[in-house]
Amino acid sequence: MPRSASTNLELREKSRERILSAALEVFAEKGYEAASISDVTQRAGVSRGLVTYYFAGKQLLAAELLDRWLDGIGAILTLQGSADERLAGIIDGTLMAAASTLPIQRLAISLMLQPGTHPVFAAVEAAKAARVEQIEDAIRSIFGQRGADDPAVEEMLLRATLEGVTVKLAIYPETFPVEAVRRRLHASYGLPEPRTPLLISSPPVDRLRAK
Repeated sequence: MPRSASTNLELREKSRERILSAALEVFAEKGYEAASISDVTQRAGVSRGLVTYYFAGKQLLAAELLDRWLDGIGAILTLQGSADERLAGIIDGTLMAAASTLPIQRLAISLMLQPGTHPVFAAVEAAKAARVEQIEDAIRSIFGQRGADDPAVEEMLLRATLEGVTVKLAIYPETFPVEAVRRRLHASYGLPEPRTPLLISSPPVDRLRAK
């Protein structure tokens, strides 16, 4: 009995997701430059032809993963509440995402920084320009409501701070005191002290060391 169109569509989507998951694992383990399409096909357990059917090259795989990473950042647009509540939500949400999705965070950082792949990131960011501007404007609106003299600078500083935290967490996942840093960030912006800790692993404050 022939499969229905909806069944075929579902199977194709599952194959595409399996390929993307495999690419993320391979890129995270080997690095983008060292990884090959063959590595991805082996990890996904599919033919090379199927991979190239969905993604003509390695750059398109990286672009799709970065696209999803940017969409994840866009979740801040759904935050509700006062300016202080939304700012706290941005801080907490970013730390939660960084701690719980380290492979994609590492990949995004490496693709942004490496000269050979920075153009891939720039192209994805350009394609998502409207979405990125919405995110920037949402953060600037929060700082405007809080009475900041220059909301644009505050937005850039917050993003730089949170991205720096993400980099350190990616390098030192076993020793980075996420909860202590979170509470320090809340205090630095005059936000109420969090009532409960984030539901992620957070070692005590000691020294950042790779393990």
